[in-house]
Amino acid sequence: MSRLLIVIASILLSFAATAVEVTDLYQDVLKVSDKSRDARLSASREALLNVLVKVSGDPNADKNPIAQRRSKDISDYMLKFEYDEKANGQLNLVVKFEANKINALVKDLNLPLWGTRRPLVAIWLAIEDNWRRELVTQESYPQLEQLIYSTAARRGLPVVVPLLDLQDRALVGIPEVWGNFSTPVEQASSRYSAERSVTARLYKQPDSEAWLLDWRFTNDEMFEANRVTGDKQQAIALMIDSLAAGLANEYAVDPNSTTQLAQAVFKLKGTTNFVDIELAKRQLQSLSVVTRVTIRSRTTDVVSFAINHTGSLHDLQKALELDRAFQPFVDPHAFYPVAVQDDLEYQWVGL
Repeated sequence: MSRLLIVIASILLSFAATAVEVTDLYQDVLKVSDKSRDARLSASREALLNVLVKVSGDPNADKNPIAQRRSKDISDYMLKFEYDEKANGQLNLVVKFEANKINALVKDLNLPLWGTRRPLVAIWLAIEDNWRRELVTQESYPQLEQLIYSTAARRGLPVVVPLLDLQDRALVGIPEVWGNFSTPVEQASSRYSAERSVTARLYKQPDSEAWLLDWRFTNDEMFEANRVTGDKQQAIALMIDSLAAGLANEYAVDPNSTTQLAQAVFKLKGTTNFVDIELAKRQLQSLSVVTRVTIRSRTTDVVSFAINHTGSLHDLQKALELDRAFQPFVDPHAFYPVAVQDDLEYQWVGL
């Protein structure tokens, strides 16, 4: 089984019922020349700044002057380090940091805090080169496919580049990606349990050596709203940085609200036994903005939880959006079934 198939199988098995939990958010891997103390300290300080970018979602967090000063006190944040020696002779340093201390530092720096549960993004990329159009896959453009994964990992963004096998191509081809036909792309992306889908097209301007890359989420209206330029590698890296920043802006919690504690009543329908209730409680407690969950009452139809959380009610709702164990409750008997905004009434879907 290829590396990509293993990665995708792992994602589908582990996160079929919930958004992707980014397990390596508080660690970084850097290439080092040797195992000397100076090389380790320099790389560890760089790793801390890289982790701040991942945790906050702010692409400029590593340039924060206070963050750069704090990185000199690396032992205050480091959990452990280890070396990874590759078969080709490359030496990597793996640095892991304490999550609570990094989160506290993020707040001290007045940066947003983006939790470990993040949307999986399917990236459909078409390239026009020498008047020939092709979709990026592991087989067609292996280096560009790997660049997408490595750049996304640097930003703590879970992504998947579709296989483009017969099952995918039955729904999506070059015209659908190039023209951003949202419906078939989103339908094909559901195979990978993707929360969001991106279509992108990379091409050269006439009489120019510069590459242009237009990209958009499939639920956006304007294709050209997001455009970057550079060589192929630069354009793709800039696209990943841009979409990561966009998602962070959507899901990260305002630093000014993370110290404010609030309480909400969460009503859950569809639990059939005590096991469901306990699973739902644990799932709520796993949300990054939730500090405490208690059961208030229970009837045959509804379980009410009291939720203590940081940030606003909207921050809590954003966190719930990324958890497929819960869905906003819509009254099936209503003439016009809609979910009520600012209402915490949900249906238990299960893990």
